[in-house]
Amino acid sequence: MAKRKRTQATSSQIENFLLPQKKHYRQRAHANPFSDHSLDYPSSPGVIHWASHYPAFHDTGKIPEFADIGCGFGGLLIALAPLFPDVLMLGMEIRVQVSQYVEDRIAALRVTASESSAGIDAIPHDYQNVSVVRANAMKFLPNYFSKHSLSSLFFLFPDPHFKSRKHKARIISPTLLAEYAFVLRPGGIVYTITDVKDLHEWMKVHLTAFPLFEPVDEETLRKEGKGPIIDAVYTSTEEGKKVQRNGGDKWLACFRRVQVSRNS
Repeated sequence: MAKRKRTQATSSQIENFLLPQKKHYRQRAHANPFSDHSLDYPSSPGVIHWASHYPAFHDTGKIPEFADIGCGFGGLLIALAPLFPDVLMLGMEIRVQVSQYVEDRIAALRVTASESSAGIDAIPHDYQNVSVVRANAMKFLPNYFSKHSLSSLFFLFPDPHFKSRKHKARIISPTLLAEYAFVLRPGGIVYTITDVKDLHEWMKVHLTAFPLFEPVDEETLRKEGKGPIIDAVYTSTEEGKKVQRNGGDKWLACFRRVQVSRNS
């Protein structure tokens, strides 16, 4: 009798089996940032046990350097993780089901990496440098990030809040820009992208008017080696892919945190 040949699952088969399905995490597209969402949040960045988020980095002293505000289903985090394996990245998402999906997705990808390292098929990255928290960034951003701790802040396809009376809920506003400038180190970059021209202009006007930010064009950032980040900003999110499928426009605007010189 012929000996039965053993077959090995590929990393793709393992990943498809383990990854969560979005259909089980359905939720409204947007959430009211002014509502009481019964969130637990740290009293300060210093009390956060980052090792629980990034166990592979527990003895390095590293803290998150990239922050994706309103990370949605985590497309940007998953795209950037292999490109910057030594950079810790944190997604912030207010919707409970969506943030749970991202958490489960990261856990599944880490297990996939573990299975691959056990001798199945190698995959390029273990996703130990990405994590997510359910949080309202409009209220609690300084509770997670200390002064000048971030090098990149991402606002990708944020809720446009079309009605004028809702503009105060937009994630880019004069009040919130002070917080973004606080957590972003000098030279750090704010990345914004949207398919809504009015929102694009709104974000540009407010960021340009704020004294601690200056506009930086895409060509300059690519020359500085940030091309892979720009590409991920354009293409990695669910919203970005939808706009691309529908043949819509994407409006990118990036700003650099200004170094302030103080005269004695």
